[in-house]
Amino acid sequence: MTWITRPETAADIPAIRAILLAAFPTAEEADLVDALRADPTAWIEGLSMIATTGDGSPVGYALLTRCRVDGAPALALAPCAVLPSLQRTGAGSAAIRAALDAAQARGENLVVVLGHADYYPRFGFTVASRLGIHVPFEVPDEAMMAMALDDTRPIPTGTIRYPAAFGL
Repeated sequence: MTWITRPETAADIPAIRAILLAAFPTAEEADLVDALRADPTAWIEGLSMIATTGDGSPVGYALLTRCRVDGAPALALAPCAVLPSLQRTGAGSAAIRAALDAAQARGENLVVVLGHADYYPRFGFTVASRLGIHVPFEVPDEAMMAMALDDTRPIPTGTIRYPAAFGL
């Protein structure tokens, strides 16, 4: 399938919430997105991406928000979701790639993600600890990943500080 990707609009917010509610067992991720949207220190216009069908119906979602690595700006990729009936069709990958491309075009440098070690490396993520990046909580080393969007710039090292909405 070919997916159309674009930044979210205000009209997409109910559909994004529906995607998140369908893809996860609780409302936690949907509520997280609402809280991030309300946080001007975390939310970055144009980095909340949807993947749509040919008729424009949103089916996939990826969000990048501002975080910090020892004070240096970075982005956190979370959450990512696809309607269950369309999982494993490339909709999620399309939304993630669109978000990463948009971040790179904005001059962002570092993206971190906590997720499946067999999924995110396809986008260029590597184990964050190998880059000197850590989190202030227990997590399997291979699940915390990072990626530089600009190989010519230095990658900040240290501890990731997530927006308050993450509750970490």
